[in-house]
Amino acid sequence: MTEPWPAISNSERKLFDQLLEQAIDNLPPHVRAMLDELPVIVEDWPSEELLAEMEIDPDEDDLLGVHWGTPLTERSVEAQPDLPDEILIFRGPILDYADGSKKELRQQIRITLLHEIGHHFGLDEDDLDRLGYG
Repeated sequence: MTEPWPAISNSERKLFDQLLEQAIDNLPPHVRAMLDELPVIVEDWPSEELLAEMEIDPDEDDLLGVHWGTPLTERSVEAQPDLPDEILIFRGPILDYADGSKKELRQQIRITLLHEIGHHFGLDEDDLDRLGYG
């Protein structure tokens, strides 16, 4: 099924990926090292299935990224292992949010990355809002 979103140009994709790499490079070394075990996967748009699973109406809300897995604060040595955690970052919604501003794009990529890393560490939406990553 074809997604209902516009295609992303190669130049937009290249710029986005460069800015994401810069955001990762600028993380504190101990956080950056953690990403060796927490892959950051970039997709153009969230799938319709993911939006439906998360009960997100794409006409009302944007999904910029998602942490997929069990937050560190909820893990137990007694629990069955899950699939590996990962962070998904979506180019299209972030590019739309930036509305052509490279400065806004850089900032939103950083905020989205930190937001999803925060979820990995067990922070909820209220915690992230207080920290400015909501």
